[in-house]
Amino acid sequence: MRQASLLLFILLGAISGLTPLAVDMYLPAIPSIARDLAASTEAVQLTVSTFLAGFALGQLFYGPLADSLGRKPVILFGIGLFVLASLGCALASSLPALLTFRLLQAAGGAAGAVVVNALLRDLFRDEEFVRALTLVILTMTLAPLVAPLVGGLLVQSGWRVIFLLLMLLGALLWLTLAWRIPETLKPELRQSLNLRSIFHNYGRVLVHKRAMGSLLAGTFASAGMFAFISGSPYVYIDYFGVPAQHYGWLFGLNVLLLMAMTWVNGRLVKRVGLLRMLRLGLLLATFAGIAMVCNAATGWGGLWGIVVPVVLYVGQMGLIGANATSHALSFFPANAGTASALAGTLRFGAGALAGVAVNMMPATSPLPMAMMMTLGIVLALLTHLCWGRHAALSAESGQR
Repeated sequence: MRQASLLLFILLGAISGLTPLAVDMYLPAIPSIARDLAASTEAVQLTVSTFLAGFALGQLFYGPLADSLGRKPVILFGIGLFVLASLGCALASSLPALLTFRLLQAAGGAAGAVVVNALLRDLFRDEEFVRALTLVILTMTLAPLVAPLVGGLLVQSGWRVIFLLLMLLGALLWLTLAWRIPETLKPELRQSLNLRSIFHNYGRVLVHKRAMGSLLAGTFASAGMFAFISGSPYVYIDYFGVPAQHYGWLFGLNVLLLMAMTWVNGRLVKRVGLLRMLRLGLLLATFAGIAMVCNAATGWGGLWGIVVPVVLYVGQMGLIGANATSHALSFFPANAGTASALAGTLRFGAGALAGVAVNMMPATSPLPMAMMMTLGIVLALLTHLCWGRHAALSAESGQR
């Protein structure tokens, strides 16, 4: 930690927070966007999956670029694209136009996700990396905590104001980055930029069983979380009748527990071990998912019968995300950008598919969302216990 200042962690957290801001801030506005653009709520919800798809695909390109050209030029380009696309979203006059600019906005924001993880990997190793990532995540989680609340207030002034605010925040971050962030990739670690080396580097990650065990566990868990993000506006606002301006308060409960679990992870990971913390998060989230499906199927507990298990479920991402990512990236110090890009692509790609799946199911109850969330976390747990079993045994015996 001595190599990095508090300002660095805050700035990296803010960069990472652009994506949850872009996803979560406009969720309360989805019904009003649907009315304004003469589209159904389900059709507008596809802008969430479109964003996740663009975010996933963008990372595949930024990973090799960050390992070859350096971290700073890549992230400056990406945030610049995010700023321009946010303006396009604010000016969109049809759903196809909004979908297009959301795709570009996500492609720009993807640079931040890749470079932040790679930059931290440049500076820290093993448990120190987890602790550094935890500090960044704690800063980042302020974004999804306040985003729906701010969005619920801004929607009263028109949903376009939300995207104008995103544009201004992106521009401020771009200027700060250009001024304050140094290049962290050492010249001797830079990779050649050609298709053969790119496919070779991605192949190295894909065939690494211990790394992929953790990456896939994080992927399936993220798919479940994004099923909630895609389905919750319908479940909370349309089905249970929660006012749009109050949606953010329910969403914020998830983030409060997420922050608490992230803090706990940072305090205990060095003593307990990152794979044990990962397993704990997967088990707790699986229990929450099963309870959620039971409540959704029977109607028991009404709104709070869904909210409480959702909060417990999403909160465990504070244990799952950082530990799964750290374990996977620890095997690739010279290709951290590529490994981070693949991790992000898998997670957000799975999230996009989960969101589409939720929107394709009949919107008549919370059950489709609950089932997709539970399927994701059960697959994550099974992957960790089966494919990741060798990784756990090796790591806990002190072997890497």
